[in-house]
Amino acid sequence: MTKEPEWTEAIAFDDEPRRQDSGQLRAAETRTRIIEVAESLFARRSFASVSLREITTEANVALAAVNYHFGSKEGLFKAVFLRRARDLNRERAQLLQEAEARSETGIVPLREVLTALLAPGIRWSFDPGGRGLFIQFLIRCQVDRASPLYDLFYRDVGHLRRFIPYLQKVLPELSAEEIHWRLHFTLGTLHYTITDLQRLEHISEGICDISQYEPVLERIVSFAEAGFRAPARPHR
Repeated sequence: MTKEPEWTEAIAFDDEPRRQDSGQLRAAETRTRIIEVAESLFARRSFASVSLREITTEANVALAAVNYHFGSKEGLFKAVFLRRARDLNRERAQLLQEAEARSETGIVPLREVLTALLAPGIRWSFDPGGRGLFIQFLIRCQVDRASPLYDLFYRDVGHLRRFIPYLQKVLPELSAEEIHWRLHFTLGTLHYTITDLQRLEHISEGICDISQYEPVLERIVSFAEAGFRAPARPHR
């Protein structure tokens, strides 16, 4: 596979460097356009049902451009995932670091740990643009066993393990096993909230307002906090 030239920052002093920079910029723009079109299609349909021809036609590029930048359809699919996943997990890490910096005791309050975990995903799901599409893309990755990311999605848990030490510090009365179970249930609540919020509107016959991000986040964090604060399960 031919790799895309790495972007280098340079000041152009003559025509040749300017031409190189212009070419790199066009290549980067083409790559981004392909990813954005692919993200939109993969968010709505399975990996197998989306063809490279559809992607290249909508992105107005030649098939060779996909091969050049990504090597294959699978490589493109993974690039779609990595671009946004890194941003999402970076947001989580930043919120956690900011909460830790505010703490005078070295122990981040439980509510702030949970907000760092849950807020980015909830906020992105309310975004009508690319971030919202990525949440739909992630949901499809979880259920599409033919997806190249199906196994990777379940193995890529390092960004979640980052939260375990914070939870153990603030909840020393809970065993490691119990914390992992409660984290699992919290993630399940997050998943259901971002995938099936419309159902709540129908179940409640409009009583529950799902139109605003902040109240939804407040409720899910409060729910998760209560779950983590529940008494530890007695050992048998």
